Amino acid sequence: MALFESGNPTLSEKIFRKSSAELSTETMTVRGSINKFGFLLLMVLGGAAFTWNRYYDQVLIETASQSVMPFLLIGMFGGLACVIAIMIKPNWSPYVAPAYALLEGLFIGGLSAIVNDAFQERYPGLVMQAVGLTFGVAIAMFLLYNFRIIKATEKFKSVIISATMGIAVFYLISMVLRWVGVNMPFMYDSSALGIGISLFVIAIAALNLILDFDMIEKGAETGAPKFMEWYGAFGLLVTMVWLYLEILKLLMRFAGRRD
Repeated sequence: MALFESGNPTLSEKIFRKSSAELSTETMTVRGSINKFGFLLLMVLGGAAFTWNRYYDQVLIETASQSVMPFLLIGMFGGLACVIAIMIKPNWSPYVAPAYALLEGLFIGGLSAIVNDAFQERYPGLVMQAVGLTFGVAIAMFLLYNFRIIKATEKFKSVIISATMGIAVFYLISMVLRWVGVNMPFMYDSSALGIGISLFVIAIAALNLILDFDMIEKGAETGAPKFMEWYGAFGLLVTMVWLYLEILKLLMRFAGRRD
């Protein structure tokens, strides 16, 4: 089995092995990746705060949530472009990863403002609960990995990677079906099946953090070049964003059951 395996496509074996072949006077460290992840997280929070404040500046206007839509779209498509760029050119990550974080902040802030606008009367505090749960789950996963309560064994990696790929294919199929007019209500409603699917996806997203931590640690052990600290931090952020979006979706489902 391969040394580098992660369900996160941004932290792939091919990219780490290719980077390890590059000559560099400095090598990647776990602490360096964690520090850079902290910096990227601050960039996300800064971008999110900007769009959130934009929403609250117009909170008394009926179209307040629409005021953040341009930032949401810029963040979504700009963030996607950054992901593609970094996956093609990992050595660009010191420059592109901060841009990705800022753009993703615009996207998350805009989406969170729209969700807050829709649910603030029925489920006040939904967004803040999603943020808190995301950090809580991430910290729990880090502790479970750090104390080796959950070990990233080859079997564990294979199961999580297969499940992640299955989720991606499932989401893609449901998206295509929706485009052609075939609806799958359980993908969006508050049914027991829909909630069950959300819980499963959240569990897989959380366990992907274990694979990300392991990938960063293995990269440091094999002497990956210094710029891969940014790449590892970027990949970890991608998983965190996915986890937040899935937790937000789950809370929206629960809010729907209260109606």
